[in-house]
Amino acid sequence: MKSDQEFMRRALELAALGRGKTSPNPLVGAVVVKDGVIVGEGYHKKAGTPHAEVIALQEAGARAKGADLYVNLEPCCHYGRTPPCTKAIIEAGVKRVVVACEDPNPLVAGKGIEILRQAGIAVEVGVLEEEARRLNEVFFKFITTRRPFVTLKVAMSLDGKIATFTGDSKWITGEQARRYAHQMRAEHDAVMVGIGTVLADDPLLTVRLPGESKQPWRVIVDSRLRIPLESRIALTSDKFPTIVATVQHQGSRERKKLLEERGIEVWELPADHGRVDLDALLEELGRKEITSVLLEGGAMLNASALEAGVVDKFVIFVAPKIIGGSRAPGPIGGPGVERIEDAWLVSDLEFSRVGEDLMITCYPRKS
Repeated sequence: MKSDQEFMRRALELAALGRGKTSPNPLVGAVVVKDGVIVGEGYHKKAGTPHAEVIALQEAGARAKGADLYVNLEPCCHYGRTPPCTKAIIEAGVKRVVVACEDPNPLVAGKGIEILRQAGIAVEVGVLEEEARRLNEVFFKFITTRRPFVTLKVAMSLDGKIATFTGDSKWITGEQARRYAHQMRAEHDAVMVGIGTVLADDPLLTVRLPGESKQPWRVIVDSRLRIPLESRIALTSDKFPTIVATVQHQGSRERKKLLEERGIEVWELPADHGRVDLDALLEELGRKEITSVLLEGGAMLNASALEAGVVDKFVIFVAPKIIGGSRAPGPIGGPGVERIEDAWLVSDLEFSRVGEDLMITCYPRKS
């Protein structure tokens, strides 16, 4: 007979199918098991649509009575865009609920589990908890801080270069890595770059994958409002949502008006040493319910993000190429640290192959 871990793993697989589609809600999968056999399953597909538990219970029908329910996140117990899942679970006659982890949402936070127990349902918590927390790392960050989860993505050569000394950077990584990067864009609410990237590469910052994909917000950090009106971002701002973050300064009124006429949201934010304060920017993005940001900035913006302590995760693609050159830029600009002991540390490293390239994921080490 399958174990609790195996059924929970299936719930996690289902939950992952909602990547990039459920924001600001979490990724949730649910499995209904009767006599060791799965009789119903489902996952949350989009904010405002039925939750995973409800879909799984509907598929199970009468077989849900006396069954076990596996869900990777504590069932909700409040009325939001949909009714509480605890109500549906109780009414279905489920005898046991296995939960991977509690919901950090203050509206739930253990209350859903307690309601189920008070209804006489056995509840077990903590099965594959670490995997469940990692799956919903974006939701956990946003719901507890109201700030987006920031992933810094880098594509570099084996010797740590993101471009040649002339600025040429197309293409360092292979086709499969580039396709994976577009998938990452589709799974984030926003893509952020600095004005240097816009001036050098004139990118679109859109998702270009087969089929229909959600397009993220495009966020340009542009302290002096230098974004060209003829840039591809400005010319397509009527089709793709765009924010230009700048600081207030003389002479910006007319340019701000021209950009806003194109449909671009221009945010004037506090300055930090003359540049956009990234903390203030993330605060504003959070107010807009942007829960995740893919930082594809150049060396200077990457350095500013590290110095500001706003990076939550790193995804680094390393291509089997050597570029060389003392003037060829690396992924982190700025002055850097003076001593090795002051270097930023990372943890939880994972390595995988994406086509011909190596992909490294890791997290800033907490002090």
